[in-house]
Amino acid sequence: MNDDDPPPPTMSGVAVTLAPPSDTCLPRGIVLKGIPGSPGVVVGLALVVGDTRTAYGRRHVPSAQIEAEVERLHRAVEDAKRNLREVSARIPAGPLETNAILDAYLMMVGDPMLLERVVRKIRDEKKCAEWAVAQASDEIAKLFAPADSNERDAYIAERGHDIEFVCDRLLRELTGDMKQIVPRLDQPVVIIGRDLSPADTAGMVREPVIAFITEIGTRTSHTAIMARALEIPAVVGVADALSLVRTGDTLIVDGLRGEVVVNPNAATIEEARSRGAKHLAFARGLLTARNQPCVTRDGEPVSLKANVELPAEAILALDHGAEGIGLYRTEFIYIDRRTMPTEDEQYELYRAVVEAVAPRPVTLRTFDIGGDKFASSFQLPAEMNPALGLRAVRLALSRPDVFLVQLRAMVRASVHGDLRIMVPMVASVQELREVRRLLGRAMSEVDNAGHGRAKHIPLGMMIEVPSAVVMADVLAREAEFFSIGTNDLIQYTLAIDRGNRSLAHLASAFHPAILRMIRQVTRAAAAHAVPVALCGAMASDPLAAVLLVGLGLRELSMEAAAIPEIKEAIRRVATADCERAAEAALSLDTAEAVEELIAGTFAPALFDLLTGSEDGSYAEEPVTSPDALRTLPEP
Repeated sequence: MNDDDPPPPTMSGVAVTLAPPSDTCLPRGIVLKGIPGSPGVVVGLALVVGDTRTAYGRRHVPSAQIEAEVERLHRAVEDAKRNLREVSARIPAGPLETNAILDAYLMMVGDPMLLERVVRKIRDEKKCAEWAVAQASDEIAKLFAPADSNERDAYIAERGHDIEFVCDRLLRELTGDMKQIVPRLDQPVVIIGRDLSPADTAGMVREPVIAFITEIGTRTSHTAIMARALEIPAVVGVADALSLVRTGDTLIVDGLRGEVVVNPNAATIEEARSRGAKHLAFARGLLTARNQPCVTRDGEPVSLKANVELPAEAILALDHGAEGIGLYRTEFIYIDRRTMPTEDEQYELYRAVVEAVAPRPVTLRTFDIGGDKFASSFQLPAEMNPALGLRAVRLALSRPDVFLVQLRAMVRASVHGDLRIMVPMVASVQELREVRRLLGRAMSEVDNAGHGRAKHIPLGMMIEVPSAVVMADVLAREAEFFSIGTNDLIQYTLAIDRGNRSLAHLASAFHPAILRMIRQVTRAAAAHAVPVALCGAMASDPLAAVLLVGLGLRELSMEAAAIPEIKEAIRRVATADCERAAEAALSLDTAEAVEELIAGTFAPALFDLLTGSEDGSYAEEPVTSPDALRTLPEP
């Protein structure tokens, strides 16, 4: 080992075995690409952890011992809950998101649908609890994964990983294998593994872990969210990490660019450390301003809300400065079960999120199932092209018995706060009218049952298909609010499967067709005094956000972690400048030209937000580039 090399990490005083630096097989300076999971840039030594799934035995249980085995399962559930609470309690005060996610895992560990499936395997198939849990985990995971991996929806795939993590936690309790994934550490290390559960991630909070790298995962995975909450840089989805990185390698983990550099040279290390220090200073300044009002430089208010799935995530959203929930996904309650969720089950879930956010508004989206979202309880028919088949509102209207159960649950939850109902994938005015008729019926049924409800519940719709854009002026007479879902709108307008990685570069939110559609919707909504929001991934991009303000949007809903950054971006620009840039963008003919224009116009004011570093124009009164604005027409 050279004198300049950092010392090896040690575990419980025992040095980790290192590959000799002189080994010619060691990769030198190669760059591994992944997904930015948590921002920051650090340099450190690698510690590779193996498969984190627990080994278990497969045995059949005699009939006389069946009930004892079921009881052993229930004890494991209670022990898992207790241990998760202990992990949560050990987390230092501050990162509320970590506790919120662990609270969500507490709910999942005791999920009646999961336990019902496991108990059925113990009683009907006479399998031991470990075997039953593992099989249930595999079966549920398959429900989240289409046969063609190219069609996999990243958000749903992450929820499948959550189920696997929860089941593995139960397996650890049942087998007694409660050893830490990472033993006690004496020196800072970068942890590398196939995947890490949020509980394991939180358990490292007091260890000198300076970064995470995983082979699977996306920015929406709970593990990535945990890393952001703990302010630990992370790169996820690094496909070749375990085959190319060895314990003891020196790594640069760049959570801003989504890159990992293996055994870099001294100059590259120095540059990375400098960028890491600048980003840390910038991020701390940004976080302190997250609760300031979101207004443009000339005082125009813009409401920022959060997209969430679980009640616990609503708390996370508020901690990031959200002004409410702009999109609460409800379809996941239908996925990991054979029977439909009851009205009371759904009511309790909706009530929890409404009460957590009150008095701020919550927009509940009726189930968006079909296409790339699978739910075994619906027994959907096989289709040649499910993205264009029976999904979302079409499925709901084809099963009014199921849909009315959800509507009644939502209506009952409205008594607890400001609740709105939003319908996905509406393509015609007839669909919206039929939903309104069913909502009226649900209200009457709730009244007849003696339950309380709000006097009025706003009913709105998502604009996700081209026909809804074309008919926006007509739909605005029927809907009480619009929410533009750019993820699907881009897919259906540009005829690009959003799950197809080879075409991802073509699916640009800056495409002129998408911008013109957004403008058409905002104008139609304004003409009828209908509020319009945008809840796609486009809202999480600082450059796109200021462009959306120019296109007339005054409400954006996004991943909670993006809110402080988008709020800061909007506070630095003037409404008139955004409108002038939007008008100029609408006259361009390619997505590349639009991006170049918007970047050239606003990058000087947003440089630090785009690069994650204080280098540039992080000033109290940043201004848009005068040279860029000089070429833009008046709005």
